[in-house]
Amino acid sequence: MKILKITVSFKALYAYHICSVLFILLIAFSTNVYAASENASAEPVAKFALPEEKVKIGDMLRYAYENNPSIQAARQGWKAVLENYRVATGYPDPQIMVTYFPQPIETRLGPQDWNASISQTIPFPGKLRTAGDMVKADVRIARLNLDKTVRNITTSILESYYELGYIREAKRIAAKNSDLLKLLRKTGETAYTQNRAAFADVVKAQSQTAQLRYDALLLNELELTESTRLNGFLNRSPDAPIGLMEMTPFQPVAYKLEDIYRLSEEGQEEIRIAAIKEEKAELKAELARYQNLPHFKMGLFYASIGNPDYATMPDEPGRDAIGVQFGMTIPLWLGKNSGRKQSALAATEKAKALKTARIIETRTNIRNLFFRLQNSQRLIALYQDEMLPQAVNAMETAETWFREGEGSFTDFVETQSALYNFELSLARAYADYGKHLSRLEKLCGKRLTVKEEK
Repeated sequence: MKILKITVSFKALYAYHICSVLFILLIAFSTNVYAASENASAEPVAKFALPEEKVKIGDMLRYAYENNPSIQAARQGWKAVLENYRVATGYPDPQIMVTYFPQPIETRLGPQDWNASISQTIPFPGKLRTAGDMVKADVRIARLNLDKTVRNITTSILESYYELGYIREAKRIAAKNSDLLKLLRKTGETAYTQNRAAFADVVKAQSQTAQLRYDALLLNELELTESTRLNGFLNRSPDAPIGLMEMTPFQPVAYKLEDIYRLSEEGQEEIRIAAIKEEKAELKAELARYQNLPHFKMGLFYASIGNPDYATMPDEPGRDAIGVQFGMTIPLWLGKNSGRKQSALAATEKAKALKTARIIETRTNIRNLFFRLQNSQRLIALYQDEMLPQAVNAMETAETWFREGEGSFTDFVETQSALYNFELSLARAYADYGKHLSRLEKLCGKRLTVKEEK
């Protein structure tokens, strides 16, 4: 690249240098003063504390948003990408070059001891704007990654919350049935002494009591494990206590399957990220076109000329040289330029294919979860409306027949066992419904139990 040159006086260059140093010191001083004033006036903001006695799911989600390290990392990553916009859209740093000659170069006006130049590269018009648009796409992706991280942590907390709720409900059911079985065992032992029950019936009641004790021990261990997992999402100590949880009531889905497909394409973070990556690939193709265009360079040149030692002095001896520089790159290598374009076009087609694959994968997962959700809903209706009422009636009937001598003690114990299993199954169906619903809402990026009015 050829450079045309003009000059500037050394005094002007020196003054520019001094002013630059003073300006930098002034900026640094004002920044420190501003930071000190902010620190002096800023009051510490207390973070949200999780209630100890009774906790709602909203409390946990708010606490996790403030304290979960994955969310904090995604938030800082978004801020880091946000600052890249000023970097991408800024001009390249100017260049300063100083040349000193140990043996001065003789010129007509005198010896040249040294010279200096300052230059600035100027990209082709539109290149920085396109680069800034690419950074804007990165900012949107980083923001969606933050939203995706929040939604992933939210889903994990909801799943753990429902699982812990099921375990605690199962403990309550086991304790209630344990008390009931103790009464049945005493009744059976009394009936055995009166020859109204066989010894095998008493043994069966005792073994059923032992099974409930084992269930209680197992549920205690499961509660500790699930509490540790939930505390991990909240960035709390593994042994931190979790108070009484307020479980949300059953809420049916307000959307049809086709509507959920549509919502997922509009709101799911992964699909939206894939769409933005497609836009970014198209911007990259446009930027490749700008990279094949020349960029320019402009600058100033100064040469210090000393006084000549001539017998006959020329006009204006020792006059310093000043010059203007202008240059441009020559996009000569066509193979490299074509390679940029073809690479950008291939990246665009790849982004389109990945977006389509993501939509297909999401639809498949939605269909699977929607089936599981409906199955859990059917189980809730089955156990709540049919099986449990029938089991309660059967137990009352078995108790009446046993006391009247028309039924066996074994029938009494078996109906109690069936009631216990049905109660556990209902609690399990409620927990599974909540977990499947949270996963489905994660895939579509929207609440599904409340339909928004347009």
